[in-house]
This record gives sequence, C-alpha cells and structure tokens, in this order.
Amino acid sequence: MQLALFDLDNTLLSGDSDFEWAQFLITKGVLDPEVHEAKNDYFYEQYKAGTLDIHEFLDFQLHPLARHPRSQLDAWHAEFMDTRIRPMIGDKARDLVRQHRDRGDLCALVTATNSFVTGPICLELGVANLIATIPAQENGQFTGKPRGLPAFREGKISRVEAWLESMGFWWSNFERSWFYSDSLNDLPLLSQVSDPVAVDPDPTLLAHAKNAGWPVLNLHTGADA
Repeated sequence: MQLALFDLDNTLLSGDSDFEWAQFLITKGVLDPEVHEAKNDYFYEQYKAGTLDIHEFLDFQLHPLARHPRSQLDAWHAEFMDTRIRPMIGDKARDLVRQHRDRGDLCALVTATNSFVTGPICLELGVANLIATIPAQENGQFTGKPRGLPAFREGKISRVEAWLESMGFWWSNFERSWFYSDSLNDLPLLSQVSDPVAVDPDPTLLAHAKNAGWPVLNLHTGADA
C-alpha cells in the first residue's frame, strides 16, 4: 500500500483558495474592500514568508462565516467554485491525482485552508480524504473559531498521523509515501514522507529541494526539473 498526500493552494490549484475566497466575498459586497483587501494581502505575504501566526489569521479568516446562515454561504460557495476555483484546476493537477488514485494509493488533501472552503474543492479533484483546518460549528452555524489543531506546518504531521491512526495505520504501513507542496511552510511534512515533491515551489522550498535532491514538478509553469 502507498500513501499520496497533496497540498492544495498553489499546488493542485494555480492560486490560493483562502485568498480567493476573501476576494470573492469582497466582490459580493460582503466584506469591506478597504479593510479586508489590506488584511488579506498582509496575511498572504506573511504566509509566503513563513512568518504567519495561524491563530491570528484564523480569527480574521473564519469570522465572516459566523455572520451568515449556512444556506447563504453554500450558495456563495457554489458560485465561488464556478468563477474562481475550477479555472485554477489544470489538467496536469487532475492527472496527478488520477495517477495515484488509479494505482490504488490512499490519497488525502492536506491543507491549512478551512474545510468549508476546501471540502467541495476536494470533491472536485476526486481526492477521497480531506485533512483541513476545521471551522467550529454550533447547531449548524459557524462560530468564527477553529476546532482542534489547525492543519498548518507541524500541525499537518499531527493531523495526518491522527487520521492514519483512526484507520489503524502508521507511516510504516506504506511502502512509499508522497507529499506534494509548493510552500516552505510544508517543509515539516515534506521531510516526513519517503517521497517529497516540490510543486512550482517558492524560492526557499526550491533551494531546499535542490540541496536535498528532491524532485521538482511544475503543474502550472514550465517544464519539470
């Protein structure tokens, strides 16, 4: 048995679903553009630099979910999928997932982006399992807070291991394990698997991949290295 783990934003997607969700809500008039565009850019730059405070970010990112009924959020998300997300899913990304799935590998999407945003994306990509930051709910209404450990940096390892343990598995049960990611923030999980793959990596991850001899895969730009 083999294990295939995929990051989502800027890996299987040619963009960031967290960032795009906030931008989408701004265009719908749900969020104040002056305040939220600045904060969205601020957190996104921190993420790219590897300095993001995930709890500060989640307070910002999950708050809009608590202000609207689930039916309205679901309607917005359906439009978001059509206008923002599907155009960011290329044939190479779909083929990569399909190759692992057709081979019978155990597949999971592992992302810091919350499961409300990423659940439908996971289904669209045909990945059977989602390990994401969980937005807490009470009586079907989002609270604006996360539940449990965010799936971010070292938290991705903890969440993957809890998922594996829930099925009676551990890393040693797999002949090979892959993780595909673009981000320096995913160096902990990339270093955990047997087959780390840098996908259209940021400069820090690209340098690390070259030094470590990891393959570099381009799903969105150029030729594979």
